Amino acid sequence: MWSTSLPFRTTLIAVVLTTATVVIVAIVMGNTIARDLDASRTNQALQEADHAVSSAQATFDQGLETDELAITALRKEALDAAIARAPNASGYAFYRAESSSAGSAALQDIASADVPPGLVSDAMRTALQEDPGTVVYQSVALEREDGRVEPGLVVGSTVSVPSAGTYELYLVYSMQPSQDTLDFVQRTLTISMAILVLMVGAIVGGIMRAVIRPIRVAARTSRRLASGHLEERIPERGNDDIGTLARSFNDMADNLQRQIEQLEDLSKVQQRFVSDVSHELRTPLTTIRLAAGIVYTRKDDLDPTVARSAELLQDQIARFELLLADLLEISRYDAGAVQLLRKPNDLTHLAEDVIETMTQVAAEQGEALILRATSASIEAEFDERRVNRVVRNLVANAIEHGEGKPIVVSVDANATAVAISVRDYGVGMTDEQQSQVFSRFWRADPSRKRTMGGSGLGLAISQEDAQLHNGRLELWSVPELGSNFRLTLPRHVDEQIVSSPLPLVPEDAGAHTYTADASEGLVNPFDDQGMETQPIDLPMLGDLGEGRWEYRAETDPDTGGFPIDSSGAKPAKGEEK
Repeated sequence: MWSTSLPFRTTLIAVVLTTATVVIVAIVMGNTIARDLDASRTNQALQEADHAVSSAQATFDQGLETDELAITALRKEALDAAIARAPNASGYAFYRAESSSAGSAALQDIASADVPPGLVSDAMRTALQEDPGTVVYQSVALEREDGRVEPGLVVGSTVSVPSAGTYELYLVYSMQPSQDTLDFVQRTLTISMAILVLMVGAIVGGIMRAVIRPIRVAARTSRRLASGHLEERIPERGNDDIGTLARSFNDMADNLQRQIEQLEDLSKVQQRFVSDVSHELRTPLTTIRLAAGIVYTRKDDLDPTVARSAELLQDQIARFELLLADLLEISRYDAGAVQLLRKPNDLTHLAEDVIETMTQVAAEQGEALILRATSASIEAEFDERRVNRVVRNLVANAIEHGEGKPIVVSVDANATAVAISVRDYGVGMTDEQQSQVFSRFWRADPSRKRTMGGSGLGLAISQEDAQLHNGRLELWSVPELGSNFRLTLPRHVDEQIVSSPLPLVPEDAGAHTYTADASEGLVNPFDDQGMETQPIDLPMLGDLGEGRWEYRAETDPDTGGFPIDSSGAKPAKGEEK
């Protein structure tokens, strides 16, 4: 709750700070009260003791007895007079001073029943003997008959006994009443401070709830606005800061709603325009394609310049058809009219088919297509046409930007997903380019010469196809080190992808080209001979051992290009070369 609840965090901080303040104040007040109570009780005891000693001394001064019995009776009378003047004293002790000169009579040391031997310390007696006639006192612990220990105070002074010398008179006072008063004050302070802390917490919590309630309403309204409920607004109450915030928020929401509605209307118009234009162009394009086809089939009978024009016309019509097909597909996605035809398919064979159809284009760019698969057959449930289009777009993109270096297509699977990645070692992309690569009509380098396609819709459609399968199309790329596109699909319908079986960052990240052992038959650069004059032996699956398969085009040792198969026959799919 500390990180998620502002009222809880604020209330807790207020309670902690209040508690710390209250504890400090309680300690200061407790010490002050204890010190004042102790000083007051001590002063009272000293005053009583002074009066008691004066009364005892006056009694002794009035007596003229010289024999021991008379002096003993006089001592009792003096002590009674002293106790009468010290009503708060709980006991007394009467000891002969060690420094007193011996008189004609000597009195025995006596003490009341509440004063045990040793209660008056030697240090206190020494201090009194060093300065006779003064009053000394010392705090002591008094042990009662029931075992309780109470704080106490011993006050001592000297008296002069005729014919007996100097004696020490000690009065014992209990400080328990002061301690009881202090305990009561401390309990009262503790309870009062606890109530104060609770009240502060309740008040701060209530205030914070009142303050945070409009903020929570604003947050809830913002979330509903973000989820598409553009009509949501904050109730406006009062003219204070919260009311001003509500009005400002509602004004902002009104402006956003108008702009979003305008953009939605514009988007619908654009989508309708693209859909209508795409459909309307199909009929005239079909007519043009048929007419151009007739001219193209008779180009050998035409003037060379006209024949070349017929070839260019045929190529541009093909590109126009591809662009129109992409526009129609995008319009279907926008209209939500796309349906999947999922069934069990072999992803490895699909990759073989794509490589087979793209080999000639790759050869024209001097690039080798290499298929690495962990198994000759990897099955999953997907729409074969759409996944084939995704892989073809990725391979075409790699050929376009591969800079004449090998292109590695990897296929793998785990318990929940299948994946295919297309790795090139070409120009790569910056972070800014990667953020735009799946946008419609975006091209990394518009001025770059295009080998095929180039409408800027291929990767956008591929992303839509991946998401339609509940899959992911992801990209890793570094400038001058190439790119790696990874398509991950669930193995079965409605199955969640736990992890992709292929790494997004390739194992050879940082390499400038594909490297392999000599025994693996790495593709050498293509020669300059035209592909039309060389029958192509298409690359097939080869077993590398340890459950790994590689699909590569091996080179002819004499020509340095693709091997020439004089018979034109092609090994069956999946057959090891």
